[in-house]
Amino acid sequence: MPSVNGLFAALMFTLGTYDMGENYCPTVGCLAPQKVEAYDSYSIHQNWFNDADNGQEIFFRRKTGHANGPFENMWGLSISTNNEFWVGFGHGIDFQIGQSPLNVQLHAMTGLYRSGDGVNLGGPIEFRSGIEVQYITDKDWRLGLGWDHRSNLEIYDINPGLETAFIRLSVPIAN
Repeated sequence: MPSVNGLFAALMFTLGTYDMGENYCPTVGCLAPQKVEAYDSYSIHQNWFNDADNGQEIFFRRKTGHANGPFENMWGLSISTNNEFWVGFGHGIDFQIGQSPLNVQLHAMTGLYRSGDGVNLGGPIEFRSGIEVQYITDKDWRLGLGWDHRSNLEIYDINPGLETAFIRLSVPIAN
């Protein structure tokens, strides 16, 4: 599987800044706090390291229901079949695809990583960014397919990166 390093994070920042300038700055304020729909998300991931299968992981993520401009706050945690553990906080941004029930979500999160019996990613601070295409049901449940990348952005001497493909179910919660 190809490594994508900071591509998703850069894409989120670029498109989010554009969205902020077009849709938030002129009306409510560029990074004005606001309430948005909160979600609990459950996903199953397939991990790859150096183009080889590296086990599976389960991931829980919560979109908190709070945003600053288009950037929605979220936190998450995962554990893999290799006892790798990651927990982090960050932001996501959603883009509706026309009038369809499809949505594209970009996310970037900073977290703490423990390698367990898995991959040494260089150190305990690891960044996770990705993209997900979601189908939104009439009850606002979301079923998504996505890809994310974990690495330390070269803050340590080694920075190998871990790739993940996933399927995710996101359920709205009261906030």
